[in-house]
Formats: sequence, structure tokens, C-alpha cells
Amino acid sequence: MAEHEVPTAAVLSALTDQVDELLRRIGDGAAAADRSPTEALAAALYDAERALRSARRALQRAERTYA
Repeated sequence: MAEHEVPTAAVLSALTDQVDELLRRIGDGAAAADRSPTEALAAALYDAERALRSARRALQRAERTYA
């Protein structure tokens, strides 16, 4: 996508797919870190996961504007 170009539905869908992959990877890392002595790491990763879930919902709302 060129700078200052309106994203197409396909681009938004691709971004949503990338966020889904990040959610999977971060979730896996958080689950692995969810024990002593790495609970703080797990908490930070769960925070990132929540933020990405919010971003995914926003992308999905944006995609629906093309429907």
C-alpha cells in the first residue's frame, strides 16, 4: 500500500490475518511464561494480547465498511 492510499478490503483482511498470527504467537509465549519466575513477562504479553484483540476488532469494523 502506497503512502496515503486508502486501504482496500483486501489489505484490511491481510492486516487482520497478520494480527491473528501475532495473537497466536504472543498467546503461546504468554502461556509458556505463565509460571515463576516469569509471571511479569506473561502479564506483559497478556496485556499485548488484549491490545491486539482490540486492534483486530477495529480492523474488522473497518473491513465491514466495504460490505
